Amino acid sequence: MDTLKSVLVPINKEGHRFIAIFAAITFALFLFTWPFLGWVGVILTLWCVYFFRDPDRHVPTADGLIVSPADGVVQMIERAVPPEELGMGSDARLRISIFLNVFNVHVNRVPIGGTIVRQVYRPGKFLNAALDKASEENERHAVHLRDNDGNDIVFVQIAGLVARRIVCYLTDDQEVRTGERFGLIRFGSRTDIYLPEGVEPLVGVGQSMIGGETIIADLKGKNEAPMALEVR
Repeated sequence: MDTLKSVLVPINKEGHRFIAIFAAITFALFLFTWPFLGWVGVILTLWCVYFFRDPDRHVPTADGLIVSPADGVVQMIERAVPPEELGMGSDARLRISIFLNVFNVHVNRVPIGGTIVRQVYRPGKFLNAALDKASEENERHAVHLRDNDGNDIVFVQIAGLVARRIVCYLTDDQEVRTGERFGLIRFGSRTDIYLPEGVEPLVGVGQSMIGGETIIADLKGKNEAPMALEVR
């Protein structure tokens, strides 16, 4: 049963339409006796299913832990001002940038429990998400979250060179839990997270992230009790 579960990974609802389109085109290619193109369609359909996979994650539940909002690789850690549309002032914060390639899970997860203060979508360019200026110029959806201790955390979905659609389910004043699914970015992208002042990251550049699982910062400095895990 565990082996079966590892193979039959749930598919995010945002992918159903795309999978159906890919499958329909593939069927049409075989129907019109173009077998080579049909098999290419099969491969692309399977890739589409793989792209929209939405596996459960073992989310740490210890108080004060910030987890990665996305799968991918830490590309940059530097100080930067949060997106201006959130109205959080001009003070720079430590920003961790996570790059997602087309083979990563693209479902985004809430980095820490709390309340959504504000979330703003801003249209923009579709530059390579690996570029530093992508944080400023690309299409994005920025979120300001305040945790239960009053700490302000910012996380941003950023479209990339291939990505053309940001999906975010969050609303202002919404209560959220650590590791909760909140959206996704279709086909290659980047996710930034801005830590509160004085908080040091527990990850480094080049490190692989697992959204909802990898701990990137500890607001408490240390855990006084063993870290519990919850599957979500």
